[in-house]
Formats: sequence, structure tokens, C-alpha cells
Amino acid sequence: VVRRRLLQQYEQQPFVSCLAGFYSCRWKRYQRERIEPGKCCCNLRECMFFPLLVAAFCFSLVFLYTWGEGKNDYNSFDWYNYGNMGYWFLWSLVILIVAAILFAYVSLLLVLAMCLLAEGQRLYLHWSHKIGTFLVLGFSIACLFALSILWRDHRKTVRLSFQVTAPYLHIGAIAIMVLLAWPVSFHAIRADKKVTQMIIVGPYLAILLFLFLIPLGMYSPCIREMGTLGPKPALIGHRGAPMLAPENTEMSFLKTIEHGGDGLETDVAISYDGVPFLMHDDTLRRTTNVAEVYPNDTGKAASFFSWDALQKLNAGMWFLKNKPFVGMGSLSKADQKQAKNQSIYTLSSFLRLADSHNKLVIFDLYRPPEKHPYRNLWLRKVLDVILKEAKIKRHLVLWLHNSVRSFVQSVAPGFQHTMGRKAPIEDLLKHNIVKLNLVYTDMSSEDIRKYAAANITTNFYVVNEPWLYSLAWCSGAHSVTTNAVHLLKDLSQPLFLMTPQQYSIMWILTDTISAFLITLIFFL
Repeated sequence: VVRRRLLQQYEQQPFVSCLAGFYSCRWKRYQRERIEPGKCCCNLRECMFFPLLVAAFCFSLVFLYTWGEGKNDYNSFDWYNYGNMGYWFLWSLVILIVAAILFAYVSLLLVLAMCLLAEGQRLYLHWSHKIGTFLVLGFSIACLFALSILWRDHRKTVRLSFQVTAPYLHIGAIAIMVLLAWPVSFHAIRADKKVTQMIIVGPYLAILLFLFLIPLGMYSPCIREMGTLGPKPALIGHRGAPMLAPENTEMSFLKTIEHGGDGLETDVAISYDGVPFLMHDDTLRRTTNVAEVYPNDTGKAASFFSWDALQKLNAGMWFLKNKPFVGMGSLSKADQKQAKNQSIYTLSSFLRLADSHNKLVIFDLYRPPEKHPYRNLWLRKVLDVILKEAKIKRHLVLWLHNSVRSFVQSVAPGFQHTMGRKAPIEDLLKHNIVKLNLVYTDMSSEDIRKYAAANITTNFYVVNEPWLYSLAWCSGAHSVTTNAVHLLKDLSQPLFLMTPQQYSIMWILTDTISAFLITLIFFL
């Protein structure tokens, strides 16, 4: 009998060995120690470090969610880094991969700790994992701080994302609480004092009650009654279709038209000899081969080149080389050949193309720099091209430039005048504004309804992600400017759309099932 008991005492425990091995690097049984009833799960040093592990998990989760939801603006982030570093690289994708790996690592440590506690083992985190935990915590906090300083509008993006993801985040949080019920109940039962049990169970139950009731304060425009959803927002190609072709080129605009885009957006500059052409950047470095053709003029403003000089540049090779968007698909050989032969496009050709396909046009106008011969004549040159050269139908022009609006209204009646910021309805009507062109972080279903009541429509830019487009659709937006016409055109209804009754059923079922499981875990 004694021998049998000794054999049972030292029987193999492969599961516990693996847990302790990965968590503590203690693979031998004699290196491990069980928790005695009424005793703490670890020594003082480990007790002080465990909250840091939990903090690393929380901060890495927050950063991963924040950065993941910011995918809509990855191209802007990479473009910002290009302006500072001078070369193109998909830094946004690298950060996303690193954030996902670090979160997975610290999550694994936390799961191992929970399993060890459930098995009644004392915790001892190996020093290498402690260093890793500090690195994850430092990286996550530093990145969140950098985002709050350098990219303040990103917080608005995250807040908008909660309007569509909150119901599903709620289910995820409840699922985590159900899993945590296992170690919490284990240690509450093993505690030898009522006070200790309350310290363990009290915070857990408070958080659980908060999560059960938090849906009472949730709001989402995508939770709505059947039949109240408005029409699908029109799609305006941002510099054409820059995920399929080089931006602001003929190929890019043709791709937008091919995929059913309702309008075209671009940027207009003036050459040194007075030809309006399409270019977003101040210089030609990013989107042309100026470094090869004019190596001494790479930092020269695009507007200081003559049109003859601009025509000698290739505006497509950079696109094939740099692949400027995360998740770009591969181009067909025909598209690759076409992209290689793209050149800088004139405003006149752009307007003729839009007019021939009956597409709306909206453009940002860039005033030439000082000492440019057309610095004070640039608007007249643009209007001459619109009215006399291209002769586009006037109702297709969404006129955005604000400085000489009254003059433009007098010489070119028929344009759809558009404002680039929110303003009182009285002021908008006074200036004959029929559309607002707003950054998507200003999206508000209440404001959209208010302007719509005054026959003022809203366009939001730049909307690339399906969840953000779905939110704009549910909020009542009339149109969006996007880099992804080819993706958004296939959405037949908003993502996350549900009726209040469906959401109530989902909420009640989640809370009921989770409460039953937690009760079962605590009392079995």
C-alpha cells in the first residue's frame, strides 16, 4: 500500500510539465510546488510582477485593436513616413505584424498562468519571459503614446469603430470572463478566509455585472428597424483607383469607371508654362521617375517644371515597384504593361474623360509657389480649361475651392458648390452650398440628417474599409471618396446590420448562457 501511494505521488504529469516548462522553464516535477490551501499562488516578487503581465496583455490588446482598426489610413501613414524618410516602405504592415506577434506571445503567457493556477501550481515566470513582458508593455505604451501625439484623429477612428464592433466586442469580453471563472472559482474555494474569498470574487463579479449591463449604453446606426436603411452611398474614386493603377493617371480613372464608380477625385497643379496637370505631391519624387530623367531636380516643386519637361516623365513604374497599398492583388500582364506606360495627365484630358462617361468630378486646387508666373492667374487658367477647353457639363463639377467662390458662381453658374468643412446651415444656404466634403472622422448620423433636411448632401473621405463604408451607409451619407471602388461596389448591404430585436436577443442569450456557465463552474 505504501509503495502504491509513493508511485501515485510521483506519477507522470505531462500536461502540468508542459505548462510549467513553457511558463517557468521548470520541466522536472521536483522543481514545481503545489499551492497549499489558504496560501498565496506565488511569492511576493511574483505577486508584484503578475499585474505587469496582465497590464502587458491589456495594453497590447488595446494597441492591436487600435492599429488594426486604423487600416483605413495605412496608406496615409506610409505616405507620411515617406515624406520624412525619403523612401517608400509598408511600415504600417510591419507594425501590425509585430503587434500581433507580441499580443499572441503575452496572451500565451497569461493562458499558461491561468492553467497552472487551475492545476494548483505555484507561479514562477522565467526571467526571459519577464524581459519579454517588459518589452511588450513598453512597446505597446510607446506606440499608443506616439499615436496620441502624431495621429490624434486616429482616436476618432477607434471611437467610430466601436459603433459597429461594440456588440461583438461585448460577446468577446463575456467569453473571456467565462474562461476566467475557472481559476477565480478555484482560488476562492481554496481560500481559508471569507475576506480573502470576497477580495477574489468581488472584483470579478463587479466587472461581470458591468459587462452584462453595458449594452444599455451602446449606440450603433447599424442597429435599426427594417426598411429604414437609406440608399447605398455613391463611390468617388480617390485619384482614380490607386489600388489597381498608378494614382492620378488615365489608367487609374479608367479602372474606376470600369468598376462602376460614380465620380472621380483628383489634385490639380499648374506647370511653369500654365498647363493644369494632375499631381498630389509638391514634388515629383514619389510618383514619377524624375530621379532618373532630371537627377538634379528631385526636390524641385512640380509646378516649376514646364509641360514639355513633365511629358518626358513616366508616372507608372513606381506603382509596380513600390506596391503602395497593403493587400494589393497582383496585376495581370496586360495591366502591368499598361501601368508601365502611364504619363502625367492633364486636367483637360481628365475632364473630357469624366464628361464622356457622365461622371462627377471633384478636385483640390494647389496654388503655385511664389515666383511662379501663374501664381495670381492659376484659378483663371483652371476655369478656362473647364469652361472653354474641356467644356464638361457643369452639373458634373463639384467645386470645392472656397477663396473666390462668389466669382466662380458668377462666371460658371451650374457647378455644384461644395464646402470642405461643417458650417451652420444658414451660412451654407447663403453661399448656395449643396454638398459637404468632410473627412470621415467628422461622421455623425445626427449632422447628416440635419444637413439632409436642408437638401445638403454629405461626402466623406477617404473611406476604404468595408466596416467604415457600412457605417457611412447606416449613417445616411450620400457618397464617399475611396481608394477601393472595386471592393466596396460589391457590398449588397452594410456589415453588422441588424434590427433592435435581433440585437436584444443576441444580448440576452449571451448574458443568460454566460451566467449559467459561470454559475455551473462556481458550484460544481
